[in-house]
Amino acid sequence: MSAFFRRNTEPRERRVTLVRKPGCHLCDDAQLVVEKVCGELGVVWEPRDITEDPDLHDRYWEQIPVVLIDGEQHTFWRVNEERLRRALTG
Repeated sequence: MSAFFRRNTEPRERRVTLVRKPGCHLCDDAQLVVEKVCGELGVVWEPRDITEDPDLHDRYWEQIPVVLIDGEQHTFWRVNEERLRRALTG
């Protein structure tokens, strides 16, 4: 989706996916940021376990945690709170 169309999308209409795995401290850190930002903006988010999805495993194994916004990769490894907020509101 182009940036032009995303600007007209309210944050509440966005969807964030956190691709993670159990026992991953970076994933736990990323989840705290995602929960905070999405909670403040009213954005729906979902965690996805890379160990339970072969497609996600093949795509993102070396990058977890991975944050997707509306199905497109936003970031990986470390989640920056302000960058995520801007992506969801801008």
